[in-house]
Amino acid sequence: MQQTHNTLDKSIREQSVTILNHHLAAAIDLHAQVKQAHWNVRGPGFLAIHELFDKTAEEVEKYSDMLAERAGNLGGTAQGTLPVVVGRSFMVPYPLGIADVDPHLFAVSAALAAFAQSAREAIDTTDEIGDKVTADLFTEIVRGLDQDLWFVESHLPPKTEESTRGAAKSAAKAPAKGRGR
Repeated sequence: MQQTHNTLDKSIREQSVTILNHHLAAAIDLHAQVKQAHWNVRGPGFLAIHELFDKTAEEVEKYSDMLAERAGNLGGTAQGTLPVVVGRSFMVPYPLGIADVDPHLFAVSAALAAFAQSAREAIDTTDEIGDKVTADLFTEIVRGLDQDLWFVESHLPPKTEESTRGAAKSAAKAPAKGRGR
C-alpha cells in the first residue's frame, strides 16, 4: 500500500483494494469478450448489433478505469496486466467460433449478468467492511451493467412467463433420450 492521507482504516482499504483488483481482472476480461463479439458477429441486424457491442465495450472499459482508480485512491496498486487478468478473472471464457447474432447476444448477456452479480455481492461486502464509497462505486457499475444488459437483451426474441411455462410443460411431456418410443 502507498502512503496516503486517506482516513479510511488501512485494513479496510486493503480489503477493498483486493476486491477492486478481483473485479478489475474480470472487467478487463469482460471488455475483451464484448470486443470478441463486436469483431465476429454476422447476420441479420449486423450493423446495429456490431455498434451495440462496441458501445457496450466502451462502457465496460469505463468500469475498469473506475475500479483501477478507486484502488489507487485507497493507496493500493491497480493490477490489470494481461497475465494478472488471465490468472484472476472469474469470467467464464467466451465461446470462440460463433458468428450468428443470437449466440453472440446470448453470450454477451450472460457475461454482463455474471459480472453484475459479482458486483452486487461486492456492494454488500464493501459496505459491511466499512467502505461505503467503494460500495457506492459498485452500485454505480451495477446500474450501468443493468442498462447494458437491457440494451443487449432487447435484441433477443422476447420470452414471456407463459412461453417459458409452455416450453417447460413440453419438455416434461417429451420422453427422455434413450427411453420410450
